[in-house]
Amino acid sequence: MPPAKRKPKPDDSAIERGESKPRPATSRHDTSHQLKPRQSKPRGAPKPRLDKAAEDKPEDRLKEGKARHGKPSAGEKPSGKKTPADAAPEAIGHAGSPPPEEAEPSPRLSPEEAERARKKYLLRRFWISGRGYWGLRGDRLAWPLSVGLLVLICVNVGFQYGINRWNRAIFDAIEQRDAGTVYWLSAIFLPLVAGSISLVVAQVYLRMTMQRRWRSWLTTAVIQRWLASGRYYQLNLVKGDHANPEARLTEDLRIATESPVDFVAGVLNAFLAASTFIVVLWTIGGALSFTLGGHAITVPGFLVVTAVIYAAITSTSMFFIGRHFVELSEEKNQTEAEFRYVLTRVRENGESIALLGGEEEENAGIDRSFAAVLGRWARLTGQHMRTALVSQGSSLFAPVVPVLLCAPKFLDGSMSLGQVMQAASAFAIVQGAFGWLVDNYPRLADWNASARRIASLMMSLDGLERAETSDTLGRIQRGETKGGAMLALDELSVTLDDGTSVVKETEVEIQPGERVLVSGESGSGKSTLVRAIAGLWPWGSGSVDFHPGKRLFMLPQRPYIPSGTLRRATAYPAAADNWKKPEIAAALDKVGLGYLKDRLEEEAPWDQTLSGGERQRLAFARLLLHAPDIVVLDEATSALDEKSQDKMMQTVIRELPKVTIVSVAHRAELEAFHTRKITLERRQGGARLVSDIDLVPRKKRGMLQRALWGSGANGNKG
Repeated sequence: MPPAKRKPKPDDSAIERGESKPRPATSRHDTSHQLKPRQSKPRGAPKPRLDKAAEDKPEDRLKEGKARHGKPSAGEKPSGKKTPADAAPEAIGHAGSPPPEEAEPSPRLSPEEAERARKKYLLRRFWISGRGYWGLRGDRLAWPLSVGLLVLICVNVGFQYGINRWNRAIFDAIEQRDAGTVYWLSAIFLPLVAGSISLVVAQVYLRMTMQRRWRSWLTTAVIQRWLASGRYYQLNLVKGDHANPEARLTEDLRIATESPVDFVAGVLNAFLAASTFIVVLWTIGGALSFTLGGHAITVPGFLVVTAVIYAAITSTSMFFIGRHFVELSEEKNQTEAEFRYVLTRVRENGESIALLGGEEEENAGIDRSFAAVLGRWARLTGQHMRTALVSQGSSLFAPVVPVLLCAPKFLDGSMSLGQVMQAASAFAIVQGAFGWLVDNYPRLADWNASARRIASLMMSLDGLERAETSDTLGRIQRGETKGGAMLALDELSVTLDDGTSVVKETEVEIQPGERVLVSGESGSGKSTLVRAIAGLWPWGSGSVDFHPGKRLFMLPQRPYIPSGTLRRATAYPAAADNWKKPEIAAALDKVGLGYLKDRLEEEAPWDQTLSGGERQRLAFARLLLHAPDIVVLDEATSALDEKSQDKMMQTVIRELPKVTIVSVAHRAELEAFHTRKITLERRQGGARLVSDIDLVPRKKRGMLQRALWGSGANGNKG
């Protein structure tokens, strides 16, 4: 087969004048990614966007991302990974709904008013996603659990009323010295108590089951959005209130889903109890008549009036005392998350810190972070002390007040002892219902803070999701090549999320089997270009096109080592059982890690155990197992010495003779293993391609490759 033709390269004079490469006279066809056909257009015209049907399906983007990163395609062995449904039936969150419209505060608002409006919207944003649990795409048990909890609360209030009536009857019988009635009431007390306890236990089960399933549903939904299209990585590149997402997805989301269920159940129980026992107080207490200044005054339902006034005083006191609870809870949660992050950073970078002797500096940083936590806790302690003062005082006065109010009527014989005790019990229940806010205000403030933190993360994900389909923000398109090219960069420009250009209008076409070295000084945009090729960097213009059905595999400078066995670490990102142990052992042998093959099933902190060079060797073992069609090496041999680097490249080319390689590296020795070299140079307005040369002349390439790498190398080039 004759060698495939590359795109023409600009001459040096054109480059110096800043002119772009001429576009090739080729057309694009419809691809399996549902891209619209490219049309002839003037330079600078907007790129075609994804078909709307494809945009509205995040799961399609997930599948595309997996295919790009070396996941098994059709006809290959299944990964064997468990879906969330295998672990728990409720762990199926849906993230397919489009994000809500972006809400911007009015420019006429002051900074303080804008901040209040933002915080108010954050709670609304949380409910936009959270209420989906009860929607058509929510959990199938959401409504049965909710209705069941409602019924149990109503029945339990009925049992409370029954016990209240029993309280009156038993004291009336004691007052009248009616032994038979006392014994009979004593006998029915146990069934009443047993029924009430059973109802409370059933309420706890339904309530906690609903909390668990809601948390599982919403956590799964948010994590799906977080992991989709590389957003977990893109959050590091954009501004916003989404720091420490792991803390938001764990502790904050737990509080945000547990507390509302408790609040709704508590409010409902308080409302029903207050409604029921206000009637009891009104009926038993009747009117209170007294003389003041020579005038006879009658207060109808005096016990009810007293209960309302008492609750108003305690609730108002709690409101003024605890008005800073929400702000302090937010600050406390943020400092706690930052403290955990500092400790995690020390653990993850323990080797570097130990080698540099940075313990003292790290300890100082930990002390500063922990001091911030303690400071927030000190301020929060003051709030808890003031609320405890109101709460404890209310609980002590509540049982005594009705007895004192009913004492005159009991002494004049208009109320029996049973009625007094029934009134006291009912007053305490009503006061407890009215004082629900007093007892739960700290938890309400904590929920408020947690819901806002998880909503802030949701809003950042909303912004990234809108950017994927936005007309205002330039976005790099992804499609398919035509004419046999393995990879094509068509007028590719890479920008920051604020529009600042990093790489400007790059035109490259790479044929199957080519080995291309991308070079340039530090900061020229090489790594950014690699991220754009991988789909991790979305902002810019132009397109990155791949050969239909081919798989891309990335080898970063710092390979990720997952927790678990060495077998899992070697097979990553596929499942460990996709390959038999001899196959994995053979791959380790080929990359110089044969001494580890007897430890394949050993679970250890391999990310800390393996050296930098061993981790890079392990990444090459993954490459040999996955055998992709195109591989991008981003400084993937930087931790290896020159001799080991040469052996590694020879192994890859020998084992995968048809693979297309794109390498980003500084070492000049790597040129011997590549057939082509592209150089980027930092310029005003973004880095540009300044040279594209063949490292091996075409007429000599075949003989030299056979000598270096075997006759199978780059067979289509000849």
